[in-house]
This record gives sequence, C-alpha cells and structure tokens, in this order.
Amino acid sequence: MISVSGLKKNFGEYEAVKQISFTIGKGEVVALLGPNGAGKTTTMRMLTGFYEPTGGKATVGGHDVQSDRKAVQALIGYLPESASSYPDMLVREFLDFIAESRNLTSEQAERGIAKAVKVTDLNKYLNSPIMHLSKGYKQRVGLAAALLHDPQVLILDEPTSGLDPNQIHEIRQLIRDLSKEKTIILSTHILKEVEDTCERAIIIADGRIVLDEKLDKIQRMKEGRETWEFALKGNQSAALTKIKSLLSGDENVSVISANDAETRFSAETLAGFNEKLFALCVSEKWTLCEMFMQKQSIEDVFARLTARGEK
Repeated sequence: MISVSGLKKNFGEYEAVKQISFTIGKGEVVALLGPNGAGKTTTMRMLTGFYEPTGGKATVGGHDVQSDRKAVQALIGYLPESASSYPDMLVREFLDFIAESRNLTSEQAERGIAKAVKVTDLNKYLNSPIMHLSKGYKQRVGLAAALLHDPQVLILDEPTSGLDPNQIHEIRQLIRDLSKEKTIILSTHILKEVEDTCERAIIIADGRIVLDEKLDKIQRMKEGRETWEFALKGNQSAALTKIKSLLSGDENVSVISANDAETRFSAETLAGFNEKLFALCVSEKWTLCEMFMQKQSIEDVFARLTARGEK
C-alpha cells in the first residue's frame, strides 16, 4: 500500500530526513516513532504531498506522491497534531466544507459524513460550534474530516496529544476499530499507545531509520540477547552449577526462588539457550515445569536506539 525508497528532505543545508526506505502493507497499523526533530512529521508530510521530497521516491496505492499527488491525497486521510478547523463553524458546517473542498458529490458527502460521524460518535454535537467542544471532541472532528471520503490510508500525527486519560482511551479504541479496515500510520510520543494499538514500529533518529520491526519481536530484543525465566520441579538449587556450564562469556543464570515444589531461575543468554536447557533436562531427568522469554518494554528499545542514533 505504501512504498518509500531513499526518501530525503532538506531544508536549506539541514537534512531532516536522510534517505529512508520502508514498505507498509494493506491493513497494517504501524507506529512511526522518534524523538523531537527526528523527522517523523516531515516524513508524514511528504507522504501526504504537503512537502516535496528532496530526493527518493514514495508511492501510496501505486501512485507517486510527486507526480500523482491528487490520486495519493484521495487515498489518504490525514490528522495533523493540531487538527485545524474553523472554531466558529458548527461541526456539521465544517464537515460540509471539507466534503466540498474534496469535490465530493452531494450523495458522496452525505454518505461520507454520516459514516464518519457514526464512527467518531459525533452525532449529538453536529449542531455545536467547534469552539465549545472539549479537546477530545475537537480531535474527533478532525478525525471525522479525515475519514469522510473513506480513505484507504490514515496518517495520524500525535492523535492523543493533550488529551485527558479518558479521552486518550476513547481515541485509542477508535484507532483499534478503524484498524480493521484501514492502513494506519501513527506517530506518538506515548509508547504505551504503540503497544495498545500497533503491530509494528519504525523508529527514526536523526533522520534515519534505526529499527523497523514487529512489536512482538521488539519486546523480545535485548542487544541480541534473550532473558528467560524457567522452573524445575522440586528443590533443584544444586542444578545451578550444571546449568551454568551451558553458558559462555557474560551470560548468566541465577536462582529466583526455591522450595520443595519448584525452583525458579532467571537467565540472560545468547540465542539457543532454551535448546541447550531442554537437552540438559532430558539427560539429568529433570522435570521442566515452565519456561518463557521475558519481554522488555518498547520504551527500553526506544531509549537505547534513539540515544545513540544507530541500530
């Protein structure tokens, strides 16, 4: 659905985006992450046709963002961080204005507005001035405007910025609902939001992609290492010495707890430790009650990669 190859953007001598490449398939929900000034918003604006790329190529639905901009914009619904609107307008008036600006027919406008209003739960506020709405509902108005032409792709830049916890929960649920039928790119500084709504993350630092990976794999990454927790039946504290013989270098294993029922261990190892442990359990006739890989938070990965700016 989205293909980016060697995309770059300069503002004078400053390189905001430095030849990034990625693809996003139909129906994917992808987080675009990075510290302030990393190039996230610039990348989004190039995809929407708001900025002209300095170099490289980007396509949406097979249409080039430079040479076929109108076709790209017909496929995209864009919600910027500060959703622009006319505060004196009623919600309905504003949505009518957006539909007209997109050259929708009367029938298309009615159908699109009705669906967008239903999805964003704005029906009871249609005749309210936008200025009187809470920030959460102003965000909903912006999202409804992005949705009314039924785009295949949604690009959401900080959609929950400045919202209270209840509003954040509502917008996250709305994004989850929309993800069932839309391709979504989501930029956010709230990394818990990524874990709640996205299946993949692209992390940008200093204008470059430093990580592009599925969320479940990111949560298991630790500089090429794995953290395991496992339990052996009975009091097997003495087994620690034999388990340590499986390790090398700075790998380590320790006993978390031990009683007559089970002994629980934690191990930080390189890949392949689980297979070695299974073989040892078979040879020693130990009963392995449980074994699982511990997850790390995406905050840990984000901090590590963006602090040093390299993969």
